[in-house]
Amino acid sequence: MEAHLEDPPAVSKPSSTRSRERMHRVMKLLEAAVGQLHDLQHPAHGKLLEAASMLRQQIHPPPAREGGRLLAWQARKVHDYIDSHITGPVLVADLCALVRRSEAHFSRSFKRTFGESPHSFVIRRRVELAAQYMLTTDASLSDIASQCGFADQAHLCRRFRQSVGETPAAWRRVHRLQHDENAKPPVERYAIPWRNGAPVPAA
Repeated sequence: MEAHLEDPPAVSKPSSTRSRERMHRVMKLLEAAVGQLHDLQHPAHGKLLEAASMLRQQIHPPPAREGGRLLAWQARKVHDYIDSHITGPVLVADLCALVRRSEAHFSRSFKRTFGESPHSFVIRRRVELAAQYMLTTDASLSDIASQCGFADQAHLCRRFRQSVGETPAAWRRVHRLQHDENAKPPVERYAIPWRNGAPVPAA
């Protein structure tokens, strides 16, 4: 997983190039329609201008401010993508594509937004998920490791101890005894706090 997070962005596929060319053609058709619509008061005039503008921004998105945080929708999209792909490899290139940012800008923005690097965030989410499984199931640590995207049980144990300060087995014994069915599972207790749909920036 670590190697995947450090891979360079994938080269654009031919289908992506064809899609961009189609968007260019559609934008030219919209602009031509605007030019042919002489009545500026016609309701369609404003709609065509708006559609052309939106398409232009899609083809040529404005550059992100260097060092700025992710927008709220970008943070939610990245967070949801990581959680839904947590059992497999999570590529930084794929996260960049989600929010249309370069890898360098994305990594800086991600850290300013979540308070840690994409790699650290993914590891922490995997540890949180493993904690939930340990508390709510009788699955072996080996099975939990594979379900949470760790290479093996040893990988899980190493990362869990680094994050929580004790081994998974020791943590599980104590917390299974203390578990209250009405309490929030660890994955929620440890999760990043969110406010108004966006993660609370790290201090």
